[in-house]
Amino acid sequence: MGEDCDSGHDGDNYGPWVWTAYRAYNELLRDKIKKKFEAEEGPWMDKLADLLVKVVAARWEGGRAGSKQTTELYEQLDKLLSE
Repeated sequence: MGEDCDSGHDGDNYGPWVWTAYRAYNELLRDKIKKKFEAEEGPWMDKLADLLVKVVAARWEGGRAGSKQTTELYEQLDKLLSE
């Protein structure tokens, strides 16, 4: 039994736990980054999401040939992306 405990110090027996710890660390970091983006970029991203939904709806209604509404929405999108 003592031999098994000693052989674990090279990391072979701990690999799954170490991998799980790294994964948890990365998930926590991801969550913190998402919170920062939400706080700083959330309102802008809300505008972008709304506009993209309108673009898709206009293209669906207007077909691939496009329409005046689609052109106006793309102009709004260009403006928003340059902010």
